[in-house]
Amino acid sequence: MAMKRLRQRGFTLLELLTVMTILALLATVGIVGYRRHTRAAKESVLKEDLFQLNHALEQHKADRGRYPSNVAALREQGYLRDIPADPMTGSKDTWVTELEPPDPDNPDVDSGIFRIRSGSTDLGENGIPYNEWSY
Repeated sequence: MAMKRLRQRGFTLLELLTVMTILALLATVGIVGYRRHTRAAKESVLKEDLFQLNHALEQHKADRGRYPSNVAALREQGYLRDIPADPMTGSKDTWVTELEPPDPDNPDVDSGIFRIRSGSTDLGENGIPYNEWSY
């Protein structure tokens, strides 16, 4: 009686390596796309936050005749519900403020904050550092 060779079922090493290589390539493409979209979303949030913060500064100036002396005053006086976290740094404390130039006609008056920018020095998709963006 001749022994029949039983054909074993399964995948060869070459087939497994091919499939794993394809999966690794797909995962790499997915991760790169995910990071790009996450960054674009953070940039959109930053643009909106900068617009809202700087708009609140202008509202304060229009209502009270001067800019606030600190960012917390915008929340305390009802111009903002809360100070948002800088999406690029993840902190509420990293916003960079710019004081208005002193008034030559009235040098004794304290300068207020007339612009708020991000505290991140990373470059945006547009090639401009986040701390130079203003809206």
